[in-house]
Amino acid sequence: MSVTIDITGLPHERITFCPSPLAELGNALHALAEPAHHGRLHAWTTATSGALEPELADRMLEADFMWRSTRSDFLMPARPRETLAEELDDLDRMDDEKFVGTALEISCSTSHYPKGLPSPLVDPWSRRRALDLAAARGPRQAAFVERMLADPTATRAWIRRLLEDCDRAFFADTWRRVRVQLTADAQHKTDLLRRKGLAEALTAASPALSLEEDEHGSRILVDKLLHGRTDARGTAVTLLPSVFGWPHLFTLYGPGWQPVIQYPAATPDVGGTVPVETVKLRLDALTHPMRMNLCRNLSRAAYSTSELADAYGITAPEVSRHLAVLKKAGLLITRRRGRYVLHQLDISVVARIGSDFLESVLR
Repeated sequence: MSVTIDITGLPHERITFCPSPLAELGNALHALAEPAHHGRLHAWTTATSGALEPELADRMLEADFMWRSTRSDFLMPARPRETLAEELDDLDRMDDEKFVGTALEISCSTSHYPKGLPSPLVDPWSRRRALDLAAARGPRQAAFVERMLADPTATRAWIRRLLEDCDRAFFADTWRRVRVQLTADAQHKTDLLRRKGLAEALTAASPALSLEEDEHGSRILVDKLLHGRTDARGTAVTLLPSVFGWPHLFTLYGPGWQPVIQYPAATPDVGGTVPVETVKLRLDALTHPMRMNLCRNLSRAAYSTSELADAYGITAPEVSRHLAVLKKAGLLITRRRGRYVLHQLDISVVARIGSDFLESVLR
């Protein structure tokens, strides 16, 4: 499972690593809305939330559907600027239909997003859908969406003022601190791209990013728990480093948008990023009751196939089939002792399953 960005024939000069203040503000707002996703930021989210003026905190809550569970596409600029004000000016130049369409795409819809939907400003079905989704999130957000649909110009100005007030209240100081790290990260990836190629630069950005090349062309693969596809040929690809992003790896791949990937500038060393398919394989391997029973023994010591067969009253071939599933999932350590092959549960891998699963679904 992955998001695929077709870059066939795209010159490397059109693949850009660059920080964005608007994108990082979006991540900071998300971290404040969902602090449980960002344990490493606990000190910052606690201190920042505690210092917020109640009126600003209330306005942030009113609009947080744009960054809480998803990220509105306008928060991931394809052409980052030096300052937040410049990026907000770019947003002001976006037409109402496109702005409102992306602002109200708040459902994490893996069926509608890749195809694109007409703007709720012009399409009755999209309008009803946006109102229904907002209603499910409470009366305040329903009222906000109704206001945006009725008067997009005034609501857009309200959103800009909110982002500017967040900048004054807490983000400007934060951006001055993290901008140096993000600029250095982007420059490092740019140097890798020039010296060692795109594959090296992508892997350095995130183990969940890779380059696939064959006779059909070249593609960037983003390992995520969904399928998506977009074409960057004739346009460009922008990669935005983020201090506040981990564990998320956002990809803008909607129709009509230049592809953008937002990646964590630094990830904690907790055994590496495990591919989504591997996480699924490990979870599936542990769903069978007999394999769970076998794991009880294998977690305590190394056992041969015949010992396990005797312990559970099943045949050696049955044990071998179950062990093969556990081994394919990378959950076993196997070694030979004389004529016997001994199997033992890899405790370090099993201990990470929960965190690997969480990282995969949040990615």
